[in-house]
Amino acid sequence: MIMRTFSVRSGHVVEAALLALALLAEARPCRAQTPPSPAPTAAPSPAPKPGEGVKLGATIFADFTLQDAPRVTDSDRSAVRKSEFEVRRAYLNLSGNVSDFFSFRVTPDVAARQTTTVSGLPADARVSSSLDGSLTIRLKYAFAQCAFDKFGGAGKSAWIRLGQQQTPYLDFMEGIYRYRFQGTLFVERQGLLSSSDVGFSGHMNLPREYGDVHVGAYNGDTYTRAEANGQKAVQARVSLRPLPRHVLLKGLRVHTFVDRDSPVAGGARNRTTADLTFEHRHLNLGVDYVWAADRASGRPSTTEVRSTGWSAWVNPRLGTGLEGLFRYDRYTPNRAVAGRKREVIAGVACWFRVLRAPQAVAVVADYDGVDYDAVLARPAERRWELKALLSF
Repeated sequence: MIMRTFSVRSGHVVEAALLALALLAEARPCRAQTPPSPAPTAAPSPAPKPGEGVKLGATIFADFTLQDAPRVTDSDRSAVRKSEFEVRRAYLNLSGNVSDFFSFRVTPDVAARQTTTVSGLPADARVSSSLDGSLTIRLKYAFAQCAFDKFGGAGKSAWIRLGQQQTPYLDFMEGIYRYRFQGTLFVERQGLLSSSDVGFSGHMNLPREYGDVHVGAYNGDTYTRAEANGQKAVQARVSLRPLPRHVLLKGLRVHTFVDRDSPVAGGARNRTTADLTFEHRHLNLGVDYVWAADRASGRPSTTEVRSTGWSAWVNPRLGTGLEGLFRYDRYTPNRAVAGRKREVIAGVACWFRVLRAPQAVAVVADYDGVDYDAVLARPAERRWELKALLSF
């Protein structure tokens, strides 16, 4: 467009009108022209809505363990006390909201150090590999979640999940027993339950803070193995808070958990727990009891193995970050044999101040001792440990 400057003086109205018409005629063809295509650019991202976004976090368990018993044999065939620095767990948590209803979480997990062996060689023989000694990474969680908080009322804290996710019992109970970095909970330590599996589940709170319910259907083979057949596990946990408004006893809860599963048709892999927990700013405690029944095959000749056990723990809290941990486990792997395993854990912990929840930094120095009845033919275990938690 050609720009022209002019002024309108008195007595020249006609000339000014003619000049305006000429400018309009000159402008029309410019509007009709197709402008040159600009260089392609990415579309601007919409402004995030409240609650949207992606978060990256991590959880690290690191420790030093001195195994006083049993002794191990070194490369010179000498009996020695084993000691090691180790990273027991390293999570990377990637989570986020993609809308008002849908969110996700992906969590890879450090499993164990890679060691390759070849059958037929001596037990201490190893075949070298570029992966020997390397920590192995596996997927712990990967799920999509649909939440119903926007509906209010019964929808508050209600959700459904699909994918590889937390099972109803262990992740919930670890929120009360905060010492997962010292070691696993009683039922997981005995190999009865896994903290993660692939499936579909739903959760809802009971009215007036009286508790919550979590129910799900899972493969039943845990997150460490692929599904081998069509059998599925149904798991359900119900937690009740009898006195949610009481000043002191609002921290009291009772829980029950049921797992009905089968490794093959006609087999059994069933677990039932009954638990009581109490939470207070100066004291946490819990008592857990478990019944389990396992039958590896549906054939009539297969024997069903029944096991039982209980665990009691107390966690006094001084309010300055210093805490104690005392726990006693007793487990009967097979009631037909009646041999018992007993474990004692005692330690002192320090929880450090953090910038904001749910970040956490803590260390615990503890003694962990395990004894077996003679019929179980296992050596006693004695460990002295210094363990640390870093979570953000």
